Amino acid sequence: MATANPNSNNFSQSLVLFGALGDLSLRKLLPALFQLDKANLLNDDTRILGLARKAYDVTDFTQDVDNTLAKFVAADELDSAVKQRFLQRLDYLQLDMQDTQAYTNLANKLADWGPDTTFYLATPPSIFGDICSNLKAAGLNGNGSRIVLEKPIGHDLDSSKVINDTVGKYFAEEQIYRIDHYLGKETVQNLIALRFANPIFADLWNHDHISYVEITVAEEIGIEGRWGYFDHAGQMRDMVQNHLLQLLSLVAMEPPSRLDADSIRNEKVRVLEALKPMESSSINKYLVRGQYGDGEFKGQPAPGYLNEPDANTASQTETYLALRADIANWRWAGTPFYLRTGKRMSSKTTEIVIHFHPNRHHIFDDDQAALAENKLVIRLQPSEGIALQTLTKEQGIDKGMRLRRDPLNLDFAQTQGNVRIPDAYERLLLEALKGNQSLFVRRDEVEASWQWCDQMRAAWENSDSPLHSYPAGSRGPQAADDMINAFGHRWYEHC
Repeated sequence: MATANPNSNNFSQSLVLFGALGDLSLRKLLPALFQLDKANLLNDDTRILGLARKAYDVTDFTQDVDNTLAKFVAADELDSAVKQRFLQRLDYLQLDMQDTQAYTNLANKLADWGPDTTFYLATPPSIFGDICSNLKAAGLNGNGSRIVLEKPIGHDLDSSKVINDTVGKYFAEEQIYRIDHYLGKETVQNLIALRFANPIFADLWNHDHISYVEITVAEEIGIEGRWGYFDHAGQMRDMVQNHLLQLLSLVAMEPPSRLDADSIRNEKVRVLEALKPMESSSINKYLVRGQYGDGEFKGQPAPGYLNEPDANTASQTETYLALRADIANWRWAGTPFYLRTGKRMSSKTTEIVIHFHPNRHHIFDDDQAALAENKLVIRLQPSEGIALQTLTKEQGIDKGMRLRRDPLNLDFAQTQGNVRIPDAYERLLLEALKGNQSLFVRRDEVEASWQWCDQMRAAWENSDSPLHSYPAGSRGPQAADDMINAFGHRWYEHC
């Protein structure tokens, strides 16, 4: 996963951005490309072509990008000379993405840009097939081209196969880059280093030493105008199938033989395939679904899910999900992984917590026995860092051997001075331009995760699994605490 020279022969000479005027492009992708340019990680001759239906010219597009940089790039990072250099890389082409004939204009535009092109599809997955077919018809899917696909790759196993089959007609698997932006986060990269570069952790990373693992992705936001999409998806499809299972597979995978793309992804697939299926008869023991009701967030009233604009007031879609997952292999037999994710929570948090077994014999005060375990906390949001919770003696001659918890804390922003932590999309765009697939999701990963999620959805649909209510701005339903407590474990904030 080391950064290669951007001037290598494998570096794309051009990036074509489908959906260039959409929210993702303006809010994330174009600011990320600016940061790459600022860090001198783009080739001198790398060009960026924006595609959209709007009747714009390059001046209009450049002005929009200039405005979005002012909005989404910190003022102290918006170097004027770099900005002018970046804006000069831009071009624009009005394109009906489903009109085959229009792609002749695209081919003509790219004819002078060099043979290696990365096509980024920041579009609905429903038109992935049309775009890829039209690129093929225009002769733009040669060996030097790459296609980047935004999630979701389908809404279940069958639909994901349709998308993968369709894209696979026109692009080989080694040309396809499926995005999960969590894989571009600095802390996720550090998880690989933490696990495999430090014997102190590598030798303890199994069921003999780890009691249980938590993976939490909590969001403060609600639907944010995405009702139509989210109500069809829910948290299982929107968050668990991709983000949480990707984090689980990185935590649980076996050491890869090398740090190349397929060695890493082979091990991740083995984890996903080893996930135990869940039966309808035990679904209520292992899974809790919730939906936020009216509540309060930061002192202001917050509407419930069914009171959001355009809501279907009879919706049974889950905005919160907590579950226990078990991995049927030698390393993790008997060590549960607890996953939870929710919208309209009290705080924005993404973290992985590794709970180590306590000592078998406790020699300190009996009333402190519950303290006697170490925890490794890997934070992705709101700040990125790693902390190992250890036990030390309380200071003072009157304290005896009373214990207290103290963290050995690695905060990346503090320990590495003023080194800027890049946004996930910066790393992913760079790796796509370099032709490195290590941080992208392979087809069999997508399908293995869908298969497990589909089976779980079928289990709760064939059961009497309730939908628990929780107030907006809270930590979620009490039933999630009851679920993990029933196994003798507790969520990190209660430990």
